[in-house]
Amino acid sequence: MNVRLDRMSAELLEKLARLYHRPKTEIVSLAIERYWRRWLLEENNRAYAALAADPEEWSRELEERRLWDNTLADGLEEGDS
Repeated sequence: MNVRLDRMSAELLEKLARLYHRPKTEIVSLAIERYWRRWLLEENNRAYAALAADPEEWSRELEERRLWDNTLADGLEEGDS
């Protein structure tokens, strides 16, 4: 796949590749991955905000967390398998 970059983006990509001593393709891949992770976190935050805005649903969420917290006291010591 080919992607055209404007002059400023191409220059910045070149600078980043030199600064990090990495191929331009790797810089682009890392940038895309970081952008994707940011989007996922933002979506997650929006979903939690919507959940917290609904008192009934938020109560269910908190109850489920309490149930999961009980699994921490399952009798196994750290390092046991």
